[in-house]
Amino acid sequence: MTILVTGGAGYIGSHTCVELLLAGHEVAVLDNLANSSAVALDRVRSIVGGTTKLRLHQVDLCDAAAVERVFAAEHPEAVIHFAGLKAVGESVQIPLRYYDNNVGGTIVLLEAMRRNGCRKLVFSSSATVYGDPERVPITEASRLNATNPYGRTKLFIEEILRDVARSEPGWHIIPLRYFNPVGSHPSGLIGEDPAGIPNNLMPFALQVAVGKRPMLSVYGGDWPTPDGTGVRDYIHVVDLAQGHLAALAKLPQVDGCVEVNLGTGRGSSVLDVVKALSTASGRPVPYTITARRAGDVATSYADPAYATAFLGWKAILNMDAMCRDGWNWQQQNPNGYRP
Repeated sequence: MTILVTGGAGYIGSHTCVELLLAGHEVAVLDNLANSSAVALDRVRSIVGGTTKLRLHQVDLCDAAAVERVFAAEHPEAVIHFAGLKAVGESVQIPLRYYDNNVGGTIVLLEAMRRNGCRKLVFSSSATVYGDPERVPITEASRLNATNPYGRTKLFIEEILRDVARSEPGWHIIPLRYFNPVGSHPSGLIGEDPAGIPNNLMPFALQVAVGKRPMLSVYGGDWPTPDGTGVRDYIHVVDLAQGHLAALAKLPQVDGCVEVNLGTGRGSSVLDVVKALSTASGRPVPYTITARRAGDVATSYADPAYATAFLGWKAILNMDAMCRDGWNWQQQNPNGYRP
């Protein structure tokens, strides 16, 4: 069947396109390429051995008329929705743009889906909806308490999805709350390509290892954790992409909206990641401990039991694989998709 993937040229989107194509689906990508690259989709085609089943529509999701034209051309049976702005720090500086783009774009998408009789949706949500957790591991029943505008856009979109599902029968929606995606496709052809200074630990540390940046800043060495640095649940992007396929397969059995965590259930500290990356790359990753960053939390990791029981999915790739594949991508593509 034809799957519409919004933001499909991005980091997680491109990896999910690979898995969709390998599973035999037709894939229509809707992406404005504002923070992604069409080169990623060329490489997706290379990974799957060349295909005409992947089509790019360079369209802004907030452009309702253009989105309607995509639906008219593709007639998708389901949608996987990644498109959106995603930098926590930037969202604090320009919150209105985040609300307009992320929430507004989702409303445009939902209206187009409803008009075209497409009511199956997998939504790219985030563990940021939980904010600073009361306890770990985090289950789907944990308190929702987003602490920054980016996280609140994800939380507000989830609320909209629940309202839409309650408003009329026939909607099948799974928001996937995933934790910290890292790594790349083992081919090294696609990976995370942040614009400017990376916001997340792994791409920044990879750029230090490859020599693009001199030093990694570790935000806080006095957290209440075993080594004083923040602990997160890092998940390999290929595991994550396969989680989206598991959710897609489950959609027909979902009545309404069902939220699912995607994580490994294991917490790794910043220094754990630095050590593993140094081993994978064979290079030192120099770092300095700096002040805590506003909005950060000490520890966050998932309870993935529901994903296993409900979706039949489980993360299988460990931190060594995440660092190995991330380093493979960084070595082959020191400037990302840019020449």
